[in-house]
Amino acid sequence: MRPLHIALAALVAAVWGVNFVVIEVGLGHFPPLLFSALRFLVAALPAVFFVGRPKVAWKWIVGVGLALGVAKFGLLFIGMDRGMPAGLSSLVLQVQAVFTVLFAAVALGERPGRIRVLGMVVALAGIGVAAVDEGAGGPVLAFVLVIVAAACWGVSNVLTRKAAPPDSLNFMVWVSTVPVIPLLGLSLLFEGWDRDADALAALDWSGAGIIVYVAWITTVFGFGAWGFLLRHHPASSVAPFTLLVPVFGMSSAALLLGESVSPLRWCAAALLVGGVALTSLAGARRPRTPAPDSPEPEPEPGSEVGPEVARAA
Repeated sequence: MRPLHIALAALVAAVWGVNFVVIEVGLGHFPPLLFSALRFLVAALPAVFFVGRPKVAWKWIVGVGLALGVAKFGLLFIGMDRGMPAGLSSLVLQVQAVFTVLFAAVALGERPGRIRVLGMVVALAGIGVAAVDEGAGGPVLAFVLVIVAAACWGVSNVLTRKAAPPDSLNFMVWVSTVPVIPLLGLSLLFEGWDRDADALAALDWSGAGIIVYVAWITTVFGFGAWGFLLRHHPASSVAPFTLLVPVFGMSSAALLLGESVSPLRWCAAALLVGGVALTSLAGARRPRTPAPDSPEPEPEPGSEVGPEVARAA
C-alpha cells in the first residue's frame, strides 16, 4: 500500500475508534434508541439520492438493516447508556469476529481451521477477563447487551457476505434507510414521546455535531474510504487496520473521558485483539484441487481474509 493509503486506513480506524467516545457524549443529549434512529436518518439523507439505485436484492438490505441497524446499534447504544464504558465497548464489540465465524459455519458451511479455532478460544478468553474486570465494579447487564450486539453484528456480516454488494457505500447508505422507522417506533414505545420531544427541543450545535459525526463521518466517509481501499488493495492488506479500532477507542476514551484502564483490562485487550487477529486473518484459505500435471494455483488476493474484518462500528 502507498503511504497515503496507509494513512487513510489508519484515519478510518481512528474515526471508528473515536466514534465510541462520541456515542458516549451523544447519549447525554438523546435517549439511546432515538439517538440510533437519528444516526441512520442523517446517514441515509440526503446520501440516498446520490449513490444510485440499490445494487443488491432488497431482502439483503432489509435483513442487514434490521440485524445491524436495529439490533446491533440499538443494543450497543442501550448498553452504553446503562453504563458500559466507551473504551471497553470498542474492545468487546470485536468479538463479532468470533460470532461471524460461528454463524458462517452454520449458515454457509464454512469450517474454521485450527488456527482460527485457536483464535476464537483466545478471543473468548479475553472476553472472560474483561467480564471479570467489568463485573468487579461495572454493570453486568450493560456488558451482556454489548456482547449480544456483537452477536447481531456477526449475523449482519453473514448476511452481507451472502448479499456480496459490489459497492459498500451504496449498500451502507441503503441499509441505513431500514432502521429509522423501527428504531423511532421502539423509542416512542420504550423511551416515551415526552423524553424524545424534550431531547429534540433541546437540540443544540453540540448535539447536531454529534449526529453529523456518527452519521456522515463514521458511516458515509468511513465506509466510502474503506470501500475505496478495498477496491485498490487486497483485503489481506486492508483488513488488519480494523484491529486498530479498539486501540483508538480505548486510548481516546482514556484521554477525552478520563476512563481508567486497569491492568486486567489491558490483559483482556491483548487477548481479544490477538484472538480476533488469528480468527480473522487465518484459516479462511480454501483448498483447491489442481488439475493433473498443472502447477498448484496461487490463492486469490484477499481470499485468506473473512468478511468480519472488513467492517467496523
